[in-house]
Amino acid sequence: MDGGATDMQMLCARMYHKHQPREHQCSSALVKHIKAPVHLVWSLVRRFDQPQKYKPFVSRCVMKGDVGIGSVREVDVKSGLPATTSTERLELLDDNQHILRIRIVGGDHRLKNYSSIVTVHPEIIDGRPGTVVVESFVVDVPEGNTVEETCFFVEALIRCNLKSLTDVCERMAALDKTELIDRS
Repeated sequence: MDGGATDMQMLCARMYHKHQPREHQCSSALVKHIKAPVHLVWSLVRRFDQPQKYKPFVSRCVMKGDVGIGSVREVDVKSGLPATTSTERLELLDDNQHILRIRIVGGDHRLKNYSSIVTVHPEIIDGRPGTVVVESFVVDVPEGNTVEETCFFVEALIRCNLKSLTDVCERMAALDKTELIDRS
């Protein structure tokens, strides 16, 4: 976790981002600070049906039924990655606590038993409403790979997604011209 985490972020990390990897699994957590208000960031993160709004490797998403706990989406992956499709199930969507958990249940890739949790928290950045996003995962280490290689690959994908989320949200926030927060 990031060195500047607040007590609330640390509590959240202990509650939701504590994976217990089994043998032949790896797990990690990444933190991203975004200069945009939490409601704006959450409005994108929560869209299980539209991950392509900020995830650059997703070319298309097709829902199998309505969005709700247990619903499944088929994601088409852009070329350049060692995959073309991913089948993912929504495990948790909490709009009050800003928590999203998904599990990959199929597809043509090597991410077996993959589960991730994203939590979104308000913070103040440079006197303005900001957000800290924490994303953690656990996944099997594919045969022929090391724990380090697997974590490096998944972390690189998540970093790319978080950077894209940051870019999209900060552009949207700039258009909104969010007011400075009075800290007195």
